[in-house]
Amino acid sequence: MGLTNTAEDLQLLGPLVRLQQLASPTLPVGSFAYSQGLETAREFGWVHDRATAQSWILELLHDVVPAIDLPLLSRMYTAWAEHDEAAVEEWSTLLLANRESAEFVAEEHHLGAALARLLTHLGISDAQPWIDHPQRTRAATFSLAAVRWEIPLSWTAAAWAFGWCENQVNAAVRLIPLGQSDGQCILREATRFIPEVVERGLDTDDDEIGFATPRLALASALHETQNVRLFRS
Repeated sequence: MGLTNTAEDLQLLGPLVRLQQLASPTLPVGSFAYSQGLETAREFGWVHDRATAQSWILELLHDVVPAIDLPLLSRMYTAWAEHDEAAVEEWSTLLLANRESAEFVAEEHHLGAALARLLTHLGISDAQPWIDHPQRTRAATFSLAAVRWEIPLSWTAAAWAFGWCENQVNAAVRLIPLGQSDGQCILREATRFIPEVVERGLDTDDDEIGFATPRLALASALHETQNVRLFRS
């Protein structure tokens, strides 16, 4: 039995195509240059094969993404939709405060500025002040694009989670190294959990935002002085 397209389905094509652009790994913001502590985990032998790479990625996806990234992304999305830039700044500041090392903060600043420059070039004028904003984060500019392109919040959160997984898998493939098929298998396992992660992230209350990740913080801090590095974090 074939599937038919409804008028509602066709109306969603515009936001869906915009979402694909925003989530594409070819988006020129430089996220591929960051491993978010995975390079140090590889250096110390915490991650050394497909099984340990998958465990590392799934643990962070399960614990960190829905506790920090998605709740704050959601709040910035709502703030942009309500034209409340002061609230965007407040939530973006909290996101920076939850980044546990200088490298993680620098990553937020770099990716946030890069995406702001791109969005300005694409005609989203609200992004221009965020190129040099002291509290700039990628989530602040990512959520701005989603609101201006009328992408639903749940889709935006799922795209964020998938993009995070894809970057981690690509880093693991380069660092361990793994074959592309192994990387795709890890990505398949990770994506199984994204609906649950999105649901938890969007349901998180204000006083529940945050999660302590000592090993991740240690990996990032050690990476700052690591002698040989392929990645910037």
